[in-house]
Amino acid sequence: MNGPCILVIEDDAPVRNLITTTLEAHGYRYITAATGQAAILAASTSMPDVIFLDLGLPDMDGTEVIRRVRTWSDLPIIVISARSEESDKIEALDSGADDYLTKPFSVEELLARLRATLRRLESLRRKHAEGESPVFADGPLRIDYAAGEVRLGEEPVHLTRIEFKLLCLLSQNPDKVLTYRFITQNVWGDSSESSMASLRVFMASLRRKIDMDPEQPLIRTHIGIGYRLNRKEAL
Repeated sequence: MNGPCILVIEDDAPVRNLITTTLEAHGYRYITAATGQAAILAASTSMPDVIFLDLGLPDMDGTEVIRRVRTWSDLPIIVISARSEESDKIEALDSGADDYLTKPFSVEELLARLRATLRRLESLRRKHAEGESPVFADGPLRIDYAAGEVRLGEEPVHLTRIEFKLLCLLSQNPDKVLTYRFITQNVWGDSSESSMASLRVFMASLRRKIDMDPEQPLIRTHIGIGYRLNRKEAL
């Protein structure tokens, strides 16, 4: 198989076998690791395209694996964990994870998350090869970063400076959940209560201006965690 290679870090054999069987059936290559130390070694030597990571490893917490990998790589990391508390999700995402899937999960959702991550990865690679594009375009939405202009189809969208900054941050991380803390740190420089309150106000205003279809909103809320900008083909 010549498909993308996935590093599956999971110490529970039945879950690991479910994931690897699913990957193999859909043309993906994979390697496995059952401990944090083995995972870090595999990530650095095997050069996978994406990591699936369980947090409950026998030798170290999965968030420590994320932090260590992030010291040298931007390799996409999708957490697959039984931990469903918002605090666990936020810690993993703030540590550098790209996505978070809670056990039990459906293989259809697992594959959908993987496809979205691979699309984002391919887009980043293409931009790196061609030089960073000053424009984000998806469906009717067009953002000209350099000119500071936003359009929906042919119609200009008038945004405040903060709204434009929020939209740029989301569009530069499409299909990725950005935590409240990450957003406020990047936009306001802190995560104070006032910044959190401002985020809610500005985000509500931004969504009113760019979300034309309430049934398929461009900006999705992950309650208690943050926001995600979904590309139209991923909806």
